[in-house]
Amino acid sequence: MQKLENILQYHFENKHLLHQSLTHSSITNRLSENYERLEFLGDRVLGVAVAELVYQMFPNEPEGSLSQRFMALVCKETVAEMALKLGLDAYINAESLDIHHNDNVLCDVCEAVIGAIYLDGGCKTAVDFVQKNWRPLLDTHTNPPKDAKTKLQEIAHEKGLSAPKYIEISKEGAEHNPVFHVQVEINGIQSQQGSGHNKKTAEQSAAENMLKLLGVKNG
Repeated sequence: MQKLENILQYHFENKHLLHQSLTHSSITNRLSENYERLEFLGDRVLGVAVAELVYQMFPNEPEGSLSQRFMALVCKETVAEMALKLGLDAYINAESLDIHHNDNVLCDVCEAVIGAIYLDGGCKTAVDFVQKNWRPLLDTHTNPPKDAKTKLQEIAHEKGLSAPKYIEISKEGAEHNPVFHVQVEINGIQSQQGSGHNKKTAEQSAAENMLKLLGVKNG
């Protein structure tokens, strides 16, 4: 745990909090031992910290633009990415190794660690931790980033096409680590498919492939 604390650049007074933040419910259902309650707390701390970060970094943007930036920074995929960047996957305590690579679990553990830091070191310490690690993820372009589905919706409208329709084709894999396959359809255009560990990711993937087909660069 000392190695992980060095990575986090935070050393816990209460070591149990760190251990709890890494313990999956497959190990224990006791709320005082697994990360579920800490994840609830950390999710709220993350939201406040990132909201303040984008508010301060983009003083000339309206609420709608700030919301787009905020959602991109706190979405499950981004938080799971941060968990991997911090190496949390190597310290997760779960019955199956497959769980260590599940986006839902990675996201929950990362938020639980934030919650643990909040309880151990206070609000400012937790907010500083989030802002230090999330700051490099900020998009510094003039325009806020748009997700592929939003971009495709706009392009379809501009071209006078029908609104994109997303259809789940199939679902495979273990229940704790599923893979969804989704198809996006626009009247008169060849349908495109995408895959992901949840419906949202699969829809984004399908939208990105449709944008490529239309010759549109997203970003």
